[in-house]
Amino acid sequence: MDYRDMLAIAYAEAQSGFDEGGVPVGAALFDADGNLLGRGRNRRVQDNDPSVHGETDAFRKAGRQNNYRDKILVTTLAPCWYCSGLIRQFNIGTVVVGESANFEGHLDWLREAGVNVIEMHDEKCTALMKQFIEVSPHIWFEDIGECDQCNLESTP
Repeated sequence: MDYRDMLAIAYAEAQSGFDEGGVPVGAALFDADGNLLGRGRNRRVQDNDPSVHGETDAFRKAGRQNNYRDKILVTTLAPCWYCSGLIRQFNIGTVVVGESANFEGHLDWLREAGVNVIEMHDEKCTALMKQFIEVSPHIWFEDIGECDQCNLESTP
């Protein structure tokens, strides 16, 4: 498996999200042979829908699968509780994470459930998210559920 090529697809989604003014988290779901099933990005801001995270968007776009244990979910940022719950609910076997420096996510919780977690420590993913947090901290804190830090009135 070439996880770098897979991550490039997720990163392109994250960059699109950033360019649209949204949270730059991109994701893609692949089968065991590395074939792309679905790709997506966090569109909470763009769609005014708090449930559209990068992972959930890619998951939905992949359509129904009869088994997820052999699937590979690639995401530019360590998954939040919501997306980690999706991974555990459907028993996605492998999660490739672009970066966890800006947000640690819940990787240990995934590992405890038997998920193969591969951390890439990708500099581009880290830099894009860092830039977003600096430019739009109110949206970032809203996205990660730290609303005591966010100012919803300044959200576009």
